[in-house]
Amino acid sequence: MSDFILETEALTKEFRGFVAVNGVSLKVKRNSIHALIGPNGAGKTTCFNLLTKFLDPTRGAIRYNGRDITRLKPADIARQGLVRSFQISAVFPHLSVLENVRVALQRQRGSSFDFWRSERVLDQYNERARELIDWVGLSEFADTIAVEMPYGRKRALEIATTLALDPEMMLLDEPTAGMGHEDVGRIAALIKRVAQGRTVLMVEHNLSVVADLSDTITVLARGEVLAEGNYETVSKNPDVVQAYMGAGHG
Repeated sequence: MSDFILETEALTKEFRGFVAVNGVSLKVKRNSIHALIGPNGAGKTTCFNLLTKFLDPTRGAIRYNGRDITRLKPADIARQGLVRSFQISAVFPHLSVLENVRVALQRQRGSSFDFWRSERVLDQYNERARELIDWVGLSEFADTIAVEMPYGRKRALEIATTLALDPEMMLLDEPTAGMGHEDVGRIAALIKRVAQGRTVLMVEHNLSVVADLSDTITVLARGEVLAEGNYETVSKNPDVVQAYMGAGHG
């Protein structure tokens, strides 16, 4: 089995003549935390959408565990263990924390969203759901309706519902966006825990989080890979400094 769980080859996306992602070749190491960063307009979100199959590439290939997934649908790659979290909240706002995680567990077992199933059938998921809720630090919120929770706690719930799908690799889209300092610290610590025994690829604006968590960082600028390496290497690269200074942090 290759050291690399996810690879792209010359990944390119054009929108009516505008090249948003241009020939990006990524290699994400198994059981690592890999960050995708860059100034505003660098192509990070487009690249992420290509990897999670919310967009189809104009050219290029994506391989996951050695298998070509370039043309697969998001649900098909999720079944293979590549699961995206965060861009659009994966949480049902008017269900409790426990109910949300239970629904996710039900999905992972191959059932559809059978809200009409008897309480007894759903109760079989309670023990595992409570384990996951405890693991992400939400035990005291188990019976809280999701919409009533603070923003940072909702993010922790999203991690719990993603973990319920038992992913081999998690794709996190700006996990700390819009958070206060305390929540950022809590979610960063949670990501570190989540990454034990699995691979995490994240798009993240907060460079201190990137520095703290990432094994490898890929810097994009104008749709192309500008630099790659650990934080120390990348942060000293004059091209990276210029790209960030020229565009402002974003």
